[in-house]
Amino acid sequence: MNHAIVHADVTADLSLDGRDEHLEAMTLTNLRRDIIHRTAEHAAATGSTVSLVITDIDAVATLAVHPDGKVEETAPRQPRTADDEQRPATPVAAAPAPSVIESAPVWKPQSDAYPATGAPEPEAAAAPVVPSAAPVPSAAEAPSAAEPADAPSAPEAAPAPQAAPVSDAPSAPNLSTPQQTLASWRESAAPSDSSAAPAADQPGGSLASPPARPEPSAPIHDTRPPRSAPAAQQAAPSQQAPSPQPNQPQASAPQPARAQQRPTPKPAQQSPQAAPPLPSMTQATPAAAAAHPSAPAGPRKSFLVQETVEEPAQQGFRGFMTKMGAKVAPSERERAERADEQAVSQHWPGPRTIAVVNGKGGAGKTPTTILLSAILARYGGAGVLAWDNNQTRGTLGWRTEQGPHESTLLDLLPNVQQLLGTGAQSADLASYVHHQTRDRYDVLRSKPMALAAAQRISGDDVDAIHAVASKYYRLVVIDSGNDESDPLWLQMIDHADQIVVATTTRDDHAEAGALLLDALRARDERSAKLAANAVAIVNQADPKESKHELRRVSDGYREFAREVVAIPHDPAMVDGLLRLGSLDPTTQRAWLAAGAAVARGL
Repeated sequence: MNHAIVHADVTADLSLDGRDEHLEAMTLTNLRRDIIHRTAEHAAATGSTVSLVITDIDAVATLAVHPDGKVEETAPRQPRTADDEQRPATPVAAAPAPSVIESAPVWKPQSDAYPATGAPEPEAAAAPVVPSAAPVPSAAEAPSAAEPADAPSAPEAAPAPQAAPVSDAPSAPNLSTPQQTLASWRESAAPSDSSAAPAADQPGGSLASPPARPEPSAPIHDTRPPRSAPAAQQAAPSQQAPSPQPNQPQASAPQPARAQQRPTPKPAQQSPQAAPPLPSMTQATPAAAAAHPSAPAGPRKSFLVQETVEEPAQQGFRGFMTKMGAKVAPSERERAERADEQAVSQHWPGPRTIAVVNGKGGAGKTPTTILLSAILARYGGAGVLAWDNNQTRGTLGWRTEQGPHESTLLDLLPNVQQLLGTGAQSADLASYVHHQTRDRYDVLRSKPMALAAAQRISGDDVDAIHAVASKYYRLVVIDSGNDESDPLWLQMIDHADQIVVATTTRDDHAEAGALLLDALRARDERSAKLAANAVAIVNQADPKESKHELRRVSDGYREFAREVVAIPHDPAMVDGLLRLGSLDPTTQRAWLAAGAAVARGL
């Protein structure tokens, strides 16, 4: 039994035909590559395909390694259990095809016998079978024209099931000639040899002549009701023959059925005004569609149907199999991550403003502003501004990169009218904002070194700054202060399209955020909608707190917030310059989920 067990310490135990080997590598990718390489060498030496059961970190899979180095997955992948570390996995029987990404099935006809219209089919599919319990009489036993016909059955009696409807009325193609009467059609019929089946009796036969009916087990009569019997006219449509065209005389008496071939009558010549011309495609109307049943009843189905083709897996063991050429479908975890990436990559018509709020200092508003801006800018492209809207020593500028100048929003305010003019360009903002080279967003700083009295900003100033920001940026993320009665804070709420409550697992931080949402619900109708659509981001600031506390605060916010995202503790978020790339991959994934939650509300 050939198997390989991958351990968390980047080592593996490989067994090929009873020969055990211990492998070590620097990364899991290199370790998996070594396993496949050793197995391919063994397959080339033996000249046969090697079936290998590999127990990876997160899954157990059965692979077929060919002598030429090709690798296929021959059995459904199973999740790894605790027992897989102690015992080798049992190889699974190889499936007839490798596990690949599901693709659209190739259409194939149910039968190869599909001749073109007018071409005869093989004799095996010639005449349909008439489901009748009575024996079918021969041509000699068929009733003649001189024999009297039995009385027609009552309309309530259901007719015996037949392969095709039988009637003395002319076939559907001949009903389009109003000049051809029923009597003249019957007079033109000539007897012929009933043993010779016409080609039109076959499903794929010619449509030039009417089909010959199969010989019934009992005489078949004309079931058309007489004109003097109004009750018979209310019978089911399946029990009535097609009504004749106007000015077409009725037959004087029902004629007995004849098992014989009838020649095709010559169609009567019609004038060009007999049938109205079909309307053009650009002039089609509902009335025209009703006049021509062949026209589609509803809107035509477009040929330009786009089908989403899923990319193969790129992460974990599935991603390793994709790199080896197996083209494995992604896991549900990877699909969820791709959905979040698509959400934060969207562009919306018109600018959007996101306000990060909490009435308690130290609740994590500034890190939330920085990392949300980084997520939205990295995945959605440029055009994101982080704005420090704080009169009491806002620290957004302390935790982000500084540009080649020291400008703040106090330097921007005197030039608002110039920046809003028609001659202004987006590059002119580089003198006032600080670009983040790695995370690709801009920062509009406040001046924390000055006292609040020295940099007092009014609500009109907030309107002016927001007008400039919304002209040059598609997304504006505002880091707010702690005073909810400040005109800056209230004016920010009036411009916001999305509220984000930043909090930690501390009870006072969580309670302050909840009280803020209560105040917004009581303020006015627009603020109440913002509170109902709010997103809560709960950060585990204290590494000593358990996951139970993180879950407790998150569950508490789910009662009144649209979405809640929990962020695990990360030392890189505590102090210093904050970049998205400096975080642990698990923390980066959590912030991606937070950005997707915010984007879904825009």
